[in-house]
Amino acid sequence: MSSSSILSSPHFLRNVLRVDALSCIACGALQVAFPAAMARLLNLPEGLVAYTGEFLLVYAAAVAFVSTRNPLPRGVIWALVAGNLGWALACVLLLVSGRLAPSMLGVAYVVMQALTVAVLAELQYFGLRRAAPQPAW
Repeated sequence: MSSSSILSSPHFLRNVLRVDALSCIACGALQVAFPAAMARLLNLPEGLVAYTGEFLLVYAAAVAFVSTRNPLPRGVIWALVAGNLGWALACVLLLVSGRLAPSMLGVAYVVMQALTVAVLAELQYFGLRRAAPQPAW
């Protein structure tokens, strides 16, 4: 399948939501299953690793549920775009605040999360803009 057919697929936004949910499941499951080990590797507080992992799993469930709705709820997806941008900003602030000193692996992990959610927010935005508006009733 060519990239133009992926972008023009009527399922584009639904698929982006599924990728968002899967990425959250992957990170969240790791963080919840191995909080102490990840905290040591990343040089981040274990509580931060565990609680954000739990949040990611709950968020993944919500996004996965939204991806099954027909039609997709545009207002909720706009909130997901904002949430992803907020997560990216929080990741950047965590790194530049100086309050924590993550390891090189920790910096890479946080940067990858920021980049991933920023790209997902952009793809969700693109999908929303491309999708036909829904009737108000």
